[in-house]
Formats: sequence, structure tokens, C-alpha cells
Amino acid sequence: MKSWIYIGLCALGGLAGCAGKQASPGPSETEGNASGDVTRPGKRPGEKVRELDLNRDGKTDVWIYLVSGKGPDGQERDRMVRKEIDVNADGRVDITQFFDEQEEKVREAMDQDFDGRIDSTLTFEKGINTLTERDVDGNGQVDVWVYYENGKLVRKERDTNGDGKVDNWEYWKGDQVDRIGDDLDGDGKVDRWTKNPNAD
Repeated sequence: MKSWIYIGLCALGGLAGCAGKQASPGPSETEGNASGDVTRPGKRPGEKVRELDLNRDGKTDVWIYLVSGKGPDGQERDRMVRKEIDVNADGRVDITQFFDEQEEKVREAMDQDFDGRIDSTLTFEKGINTLTERDVDGNGQVDVWVYYENGKLVRKERDTNGDGKVDNWEYWKGDQVDRIGDDLDGDGKVDRWTKNPNAD
């Protein structure tokens, strides 16, 4: 059900504007990785906020944060820096989007299971998703990293045992898995490769 809600909101357009690494109500400031509590910091100094009630239930469900500055033409204008969305009308932010000086989305953090914690963070370059970080097991730590090049999936990395280190690598070619690597002894290096017999 939650996925359908999210898809529906993305379709509105106005809402969503839609790695080998160590692994409260209202709008949230979510930085960096996929895990973290959703809390409400309020406006930052110099920010303005525009509140919208898109489902017309009498409560705000979208907060758009703006700062004043000069545009490309040298004229003063308001620039969007952050958008926060309450998808399921429970009073808590479920999606937070961050924008650069050109108002292009650079990051999107989501609470996909509505438990008040960020479990998925997407990084964008020039409007294209290049990295997705996920907390699959809900322990507050990122355990899956998904990499894209030119909009195509190229690699997935996983921390399968919760020790904060990647121990499974999945490489993709085209639309299928090419090979999988596993670290069996915990030293951070691949000990076993499994090749997809159907891959080119």
C-alpha cells in the first residue's frame, strides 16, 4: 500500500519533483546516509517556508524551504533548497529532498515503512540517481549500496552480517547480474566469485 501512495505522489510532480563503505512529527533534516531518526529542526536562519495542504485535510503535508539570492539574470529571487513531504498524513515527514543552487535535486531521503526513521537515501548528479543507500534490516545502519552509471544499475554492495563492512558484491552488465563476489573471512576482499552462466 505504501508503495502505491508514494507512486501516486510522485505522479503529481509537484511533490517529488519526481560503495564500498562502512556501513518526531513534522519536517526533517536528514543528512548523508540512509539511516537516522526523522526529527523537525525548523527553519534555518535566512530560510522562508511555504506550507501546502495537497490532500486538503486541513493539515500541512508539504514544506518547501526557500532562500533569497540572485538568479542567473542577476535579479533577486527565492530559491528552493529543501522540500519535505508527509506522504501518509500522519504528521511526520516521510520524504526529504535537497536541491542545489540550480534547484536540481541532489539528494532524497525516505522513510518507506513510516516508522519515523530514514531507511533509503538517493544521491543525484545532474538529476540522475547515481547511488542509493538502504537500511534493509531496520537496525539504523546502511547495509546496501546500489550504484548507477548513466542511469543504469552497475553494482550492488551488501553488508550481510551487520558488521558495518561490505561482504557481498554484485556486478551488473546490461539488465542482468554478471558476477557475484563474496568475502568469506571478513577481511574486506573477495574470496569467491560466482559467474552468471547466462551472462555475455
